Amino acid sequence: MRNGYSAFEPAFLGSLKNVTVVQGKDANFRCMVDNLGGHRIAWIKVDSKAILAIHDNVITNNQRLTVTMNDKVTWTLHIRTVERADQGFYMCQINTEPMKMQMAYLEVVIPPDIISNETSGDLMVPEGGTAKLICKAKGYPKPTITWRKEDGSPIIIKEGQGGKRKVKLFEGEILTLSKIVRSEMGAYFCIASNGVPPSVSKRVVVLVHFHPLIQVPNQMVAAPKGVDLTIECSSEASPKAINYWTRETGEMIIKNDKYRMDEEILSHYGIRMKLHIRNVSTRDYTGYKCISQNSMGSTEGTIHIHEIPYSNSDLDDPTRDRFPLPADDNDIENRHRPSTRGPPVDHHHPHHHSIETPSLSSSSSSQGNYGALSSLSFLLVLGCSAVFHRLMIMILNSHVHFPNQ
Repeated sequence: MRNGYSAFEPAFLGSLKNVTVVQGKDANFRCMVDNLGGHRIAWIKVDSKAILAIHDNVITNNQRLTVTMNDKVTWTLHIRTVERADQGFYMCQINTEPMKMQMAYLEVVIPPDIISNETSGDLMVPEGGTAKLICKAKGYPKPTITWRKEDGSPIIIKEGQGGKRKVKLFEGEILTLSKIVRSEMGAYFCIASNGVPPSVSKRVVVLVHFHPLIQVPNQMVAAPKGVDLTIECSSEASPKAINYWTRETGEMIIKNDKYRMDEEILSHYGIRMKLHIRNVSTRDYTGYKCISQNSMGSTEGTIHIHEIPYSNSDLDDPTRDRFPLPADDNDIENRHRPSTRGPPVDHHHPHHHSIETPSLSSSSSSQGNYGALSSLSFLLVLGCSAVFHRLMIMILNSHVHFPNQ
């Protein structure tokens, strides 16, 4: 054989390509040689210097390896069901003098997998305490751990000197929720990824326990007899509380034709309690307690129901405008001006049933004026209710005596 390359000497056609394969899949190296003639091809694993095959004969005991040849040009090393130990450099060699060879690298990647016995399960922590969430995963390349909340709300990261920051995603194996509050309660996802699909995740539920809290939006409620009425309280508690209603005397209210109770879920830990009372009667004008109780303690709120005087005609006449619009300034002035068409109304007449109000005149005593204003002020405070608005209109419409000057 002459020195240098001749037209009849073996030569590689192209280079041996690196291969990346997921563990458990198959890998193939293709070595293309022209003019092989009587020379032979050998496959060698470089790190162990082990000869795997010569020509198309496999000489290793590894049953997962085979070699195929196509037209004496393309020689392929097949590795079935690749294992992590198969990773490394592989050499395609021609037994020329000097030897000719090519090398390529087999990278075996492994999808991420969460290590359950090293990862946090569901946690229960008292409000103000610290929740430490740990997530461990294996795979190749080494997986990256990311945390996020299931509901998409931000994660609160508390830092030194009272500082804190909100993040949608937190990267790291350990997520520490210090001085935790009830709004941080919920499900957190630990997500492991390394660029090899699929990514995997684990759901960790954080429960924050605290003493029940009750808020009463309206502690004083007024209603006339015969109407249906609903009173309500808002309760926050964790663990889940037992919620119920009692009378002020402690008598528990049971669901029946008269009373109905229901609850509206507001959050992981918050509900709205409602008590529906049908056909309000004299016995219903009392105090009611909404009570919330869990393993951390018990809390109650109180609501008082008061009666609104209401004439039968207001209830019986469906066509009557029970809540007329307030009169304009001219109407009010005319109503308070003494009539010139007839004598003043006698408030002591036995057939006159108007609601009595103090006399309003320029000669009235300061004490009388104060009483009238006090009565009107009391009604104005309660005027947020349409029924009380009606009462105020009734008083304005009553016959008020203005003595002649």
